[in-house]
Amino acid sequence: MTNSTATLMTFLVIGIALALPVGLSVALDNATRLSEGWQSPSQLSLFLRESVSAEEAEILAVELGQRDDVTSVDFVSSDEALAEFAALSGFADVLASLESNPLPDLLLLTPAAELSGAAISELRTELAARDEVAEAVLDMEWLQRLNSLMELSRRVVLAIGGMLVLGVVLILGNTIRLAIENRRDEIVIVKLVGGSNPFVRRPFLYTGLWYGCGGGLFAAVLVSLCLWFLQAPVSRLAYLYESEFVLQGLGVMGSLNLVIVGGLLGLAGAWLAVTRHLADIEPR
Repeated sequence: MTNSTATLMTFLVIGIALALPVGLSVALDNATRLSEGWQSPSQLSLFLRESVSAEEAEILAVELGQRDDVTSVDFVSSDEALAEFAALSGFADVLASLESNPLPDLLLLTPAAELSGAAISELRTELAARDEVAEAVLDMEWLQRLNSLMELSRRVVLAIGGMLVLGVVLILGNTIRLAIENRRDEIVIVKLVGGSNPFVRRPFLYTGLWYGCGGGLFAAVLVSLCLWFLQAPVSRLAYLYESEFVLQGLGVMGSLNLVIVGGLLGLAGAWLAVTRHLADIEPR
């Protein structure tokens, strides 16, 4: 295997090791950006009991709307809910054949913006205990679960990234160790003529920097290729949902940062290898 082939193989190994956590992080960033478009004020849906009349429901809406922890309350009658469901679902003929309206009256309550998640949960519990309310549903629970899942995923990515970064340092350290062994006789001669350890160490540090930067560049290219491969189907899916969402990649600065990080990892691996093995090579 020629030196150029070995160098390219080293670049590729380091690039794959760096591209995996970086690619997962970019995917999570895009998912986070997409979920931010779903962010809206938390809303409580209060489904009223059948025994509550429309007049009583409207009185309850006015009463709840006067609370300090409530921004607004909208009353949706069962007839309005059925008409809206028929229009959106396309089952108007089926719904028209029903003998009675199965939907209850509904109060849509928007909590005050300054309320925390715990306070909103307490508000839901309080309102669910009222005699007029059959069930209280917090519409943003699914988004809170999604955010928790994404936070867990981000920590998993960090853990995987940490292990792969350690692997990159070890790979580079082993590569530099082999380079030191291959040039053992040359190092001995340099030390015989008065060359110091820092003088001998310098070219190996440059080699580690070169490998790290090259691996970081390969990682940036791999991540960009993966995003390009996914761009078309993601765009089609966004179009079907009438969304303007577009995948975002590393960008110029992100790619440059990845090359810099790769270079720093290369220096770290080279420094560890040189510090460990160079001291063992001394003229006899």
